[in-house]
Amino acid sequence: MATDWAASALDWWEEAGVDTIVGEQPRDWLKPQSAAAPARAGAAQEALPADPEAFRTWLLASDAFPAGPRVGPSGDPAAGLMMLIDMPGQDDARAGTLLSGDLGAMFDRMLGTMKRDRASIYLASVLPVWSPTGRLPKDDVARLAEIARHHIGLAAPRALLLFGDECAKALLGLPMTAARGRPHSLETPAGPILTFVTMSLPFLLNQPERRRDAMADLKLLTEELEP
Repeated sequence: MATDWAASALDWWEEAGVDTIVGEQPRDWLKPQSAAAPARAGAAQEALPADPEAFRTWLLASDAFPAGPRVGPSGDPAAGLMMLIDMPGQDDARAGTLLSGDLGAMFDRMLGTMKRDRASIYLASVLPVWSPTGRLPKDDVARLAEIARHHIGLAAPRALLLFGDECAKALLGLPMTAARGRPHSLETPAGPILTFVTMSLPFLLNQPERRRDAMADLKLLTEELEP
């Protein structure tokens, strides 16, 4: 269908790091930008729980995030491998679990190639609520990244895998295309965490020909985790 083709094309450009549409009207790109809107009321000052269980409870109740059904992390926080997506999907919000439906089935197959399953990883999202825009709120990205780094530090995995452009930009300051193919060191309150980046799962679901590239990313990660 034409709509499927259009959605696929938009996904491709998003994964390539294109996030600004240039219109026909001229724009003064050198003009100073107005100050960013302040962070969500109370979010910047709110202390983050230092206890892992208390933090996961906080994720589901804090007013630091937009309104909507919350979807918390899953799996084993002590697994040694943490995986992070940008946010739950709309289906996830209904199911109450991250990566449900066809997306989840593909994800489970990917884990199988690593000889893992959901019980042997720790899966979380930067934003615990689905956003209709499909993007992290621009005004809140810095705070969301701070919360995510705190979360990662509490889990203290041996390695972290980031899915997609939104996660890579928020946590590493790099587009996904520039961050793939090599390890990174992500600073957290608990110290640096070995970090890898691959393409987003919705993109891979719509672009099956790119899954081979994602498998190369997983192979790189697996090799680093080998004793």
